[in-house]
Amino acid sequence: MQTIISSCEERMKKCVASLESEYQNLRTGRASVALFDKIKVDYYGAETPLNQVASLSVPEARLVVIQPWDKTLLPLIEKAIQKSELGLNPNNDGKLIRVNFPALTEQRRKELAKQSKATAEQSKVAIRNVRRDAMDDLKKKQKNGEISEDEQKEGETKIQKLTDNYIAEVQKIADAKEKEIMEI
Repeated sequence: MQTIISSCEERMKKCVASLESEYQNLRTGRASVALFDKIKVDYYGAETPLNQVASLSVPEARLVVIQPWDKTLLPLIEKAIQKSELGLNPNNDGKLIRVNFPALTEQRRKELAKQSKATAEQSKVAIRNVRRDAMDDLKKKQKNGEISEDEQKEGETKIQKLTDNYIAEVQKIADAKEKEIMEI
């Protein structure tokens, strides 16, 4: 029974981690180097993550500065950012690239908040699916005589408590992200 509960908790943690990862790539009005994590640059024929060929910094709230270690990469980095789904326009001055983050319009903030809620809801559904699987496992073990009915009920109570805790954590993260998005 303990293995089912610990497996359940591990899977729920992964759901929360996945949500946090998704939220890092959700663009808000603030500059963040995490937005560039998925951007890859063609570096001598190999698709290489941007953060492995350049240093990224956030000197101001709405500006990211990208300084490649190899100056010949400047046009390639610029192209990769333009091709990305971030919708940003990089400025290349021959030494480094500056990426300005324009302020989001009210309509765009509302769209992002809606997207944020949908992502959080998907995480909650994933957590509930993990709960369902764990409950089914407990029922099978009880049916096969591996655990008693009391142990099954105790396990179900623990799994429900875990589910409630992780759903509350997802909601807390979602509320914080929505607040960040709606800031001007």
